[in-house]
Amino acid sequence: MKMLWLAAIAVCPVLWLNIAVAAPVKVEGGLVEGIVAENLTVYKGIPFAAPPVGGLRWRPPQSVLAWQGVRKAGQFAPGCMQSMGDPPLSGASEDCLYLNIWTPAKSPQERVPVLVWIYGGGFNGGATSIPVYGGEKLAKRGVVLVSIAYRVGIVGFYAHPELSAESPRHVSGNYGLLDMIAGLQWIQRNIAAFGGDPKRVTVFGESAGGIAVSMLCASPLAKGLFHGAISQSGGSFGPASRMPVPGENMRVLADAEASGAEFAKSAGAASLRELRALAPEKLLEAGRRQRGMAWPIVDGWVIPGDQYELYETGRFNDTPILVGYNSDEGASFFPPHTPDEYIAGVRKRYGPFADRLLQAYPTGTDAVPKTARDLARDSAFGWHTWVWVRLQSKHGKGTAYYYYFDQHPEHPAGSPQAGYGSPHGADVAYVFEHLDDTHRAVTPEDQRISDAMAAYWTNFAKREDPNGKGVPAWPAFSAGNPVVMYFAGTPHTGPVPSEESLRVLDKYFAWRRSPEGAAVKP
Repeated sequence: MKMLWLAAIAVCPVLWLNIAVAAPVKVEGGLVEGIVAENLTVYKGIPFAAPPVGGLRWRPPQSVLAWQGVRKAGQFAPGCMQSMGDPPLSGASEDCLYLNIWTPAKSPQERVPVLVWIYGGGFNGGATSIPVYGGEKLAKRGVVLVSIAYRVGIVGFYAHPELSAESPRHVSGNYGLLDMIAGLQWIQRNIAAFGGDPKRVTVFGESAGGIAVSMLCASPLAKGLFHGAISQSGGSFGPASRMPVPGENMRVLADAEASGAEFAKSAGAASLRELRALAPEKLLEAGRRQRGMAWPIVDGWVIPGDQYELYETGRFNDTPILVGYNSDEGASFFPPHTPDEYIAGVRKRYGPFADRLLQAYPTGTDAVPKTARDLARDSAFGWHTWVWVRLQSKHGKGTAYYYYFDQHPEHPAGSPQAGYGSPHGADVAYVFEHLDDTHRAVTPEDQRISDAMAAYWTNFAKREDPNGKGVPAWPAFSAGNPVVMYFAGTPHTGPVPSEESLRVLDKYFAWRRSPEGAAVKP
């Protein structure tokens, strides 16, 4: 059905906000009605799948249920049920498979490029309604911004032998990834009604969202659903491990099923039927006692195998990529307080490789400096990004762009924060141009970096290339030209950060893939 873009006069409370109602749009399921504000039309809470409740708990997303009349799409739907966060997400629900759209198009014939946001939260939390994820400013740069919700935690990534037995594919556990894929499929079928171009879709995410982007790049189920990929502090190129640790979070299906069976016992459920009958609060309560379960798994279907090996053998979705990470990610994940604590932790985690890594990422005598914190940064994010651009540029046709985010306040010498860089997640407000959400004074340098990142991201969505008018040239990464864009003060290019240390970590991951290394618990 052709979209009508006439704005109607709304009721009095809406007039006070200078917001008008958009004419209904036909999508799968029925008609939706958004709001018009500041030259954008915004739709929130559009269902892209059936509510995954009752008998649909722990099943792949099903077709959206039709509704009668016109569905109001002016407010965010409830976020997905989760135990992460203090306090937990207010109003969260199992009925959460909804997406949101900010479109600048005035006609469905415009075919505006599409940016699709996948939130982070360690695969245990997150929501599209978080204020910093508001898509209005990016949309004003000439893209349709879509944010997709997906199941997290115990409802998103739970594997169990009975679940695998009832599946035609004999797998279980990756429901959150399947939600993302269902959202992307919905976009392919419906985004043209909002003026979006289904042939120019770029998926982007941060943290778990960025990791998910890399998984989508390796999943045959996502083939053809997007044409560019942006990952902020993401990547999943470590080997599977029976004892998940940052950078080696993946488990194989059999191990995940075994953990799932143990979870069922701890929840007091003797069967899958009893598990599905558990009230959401009881399920969450039991889920809080589990650690390491809520993560995607190598199931042979959604994720066919070790992603590093998939790329080495050319089995991935070849699109242009733009990927990077922050300078002090290691400060955000339980950094050690003393040199002795750091050394003991490295020896426990890395075993026979510890001495080489301690030399590559040295600590101080009285304090743990950034050089030591960078081991946690690189094992979880930096190495995966570096490997990703190398593999893409070597085995793919799509170009690869590599960045390093290092924009942060300069802390006075002697202060507790002296020597600290940009922590995990600091880049998100810059990309979405929501610097007011950083809750600190915004400097001209902050604004300059935010303007550049928003321009690069939207340029990439439009042309598969971040370059364009008004921003410094950003060369594509290759083995012969290993250049990185630094977001610090002003955008500028430079060498790969800590490359020599990354090469030592590279040898560690190669060893972990060997029979000898695989036999050692991290």
